[in-house]
This record gives sequence, structure tokens and C-alpha cells, in this order.
Amino acid sequence: MILAKVLEPVVCTIKDENFNNKKIFVVQPVDENLKPKGHTFLAFDSIQTGPGDYVIVCREGNGCRQLWSQDQAPVNAVIAGIVDKVDSN
Repeated sequence: MILAKVLEPVVCTIKDENFNNKKIFVVQPVDENLKPKGHTFLAFDSIQTGPGDYVIVCREGNGCRQLWSQDQAPVNAVIAGIVDKVDSN
């Protein structure tokens, strides 16, 4: 799991049928102080998040497919939860 900030939505006109009605966002990994860390990547939304939200992202293919209950979905990053607070103690 990766802590990240949702930056902006991605729009695509043609996509795999497993992704119909699914939102895709650019996310920025962050450290425990919410400072950017590493490169941005794309993640599918499973919980109705939006730009500016801090989230937990699953980046393992099998875990992502289990979150969606779709065994054949070609996906390797899914937003799994919204973070309310980070305590770095």
C-alpha cells in the first residue's frame, strides 16, 4: 500500500471493457509528512475520491483485482481508502 495525494482525473475515450464507468486519477506518492515522494502514476478509483484527497493505493495486481472482484481486469493500481489523518509518531 502506498500513501498518495490525488492530483487530477484522466480522461480516455477508448478503454478495456472492465474499466467502463471507472474513474482514473493521477496520484502523487507522499511521505508521512505529506511531502511528494517519487513519481506520479495512474490509479483507478474504487471509493469516489477526488482531487486533493490523501489516499491509500494498492499497487499489486492480484490485490487490485480482488478489490474490484474482477479476476481478468488488467489493473495494477487502485485507490483503496481515503486517509483522514496521518500520525507520524
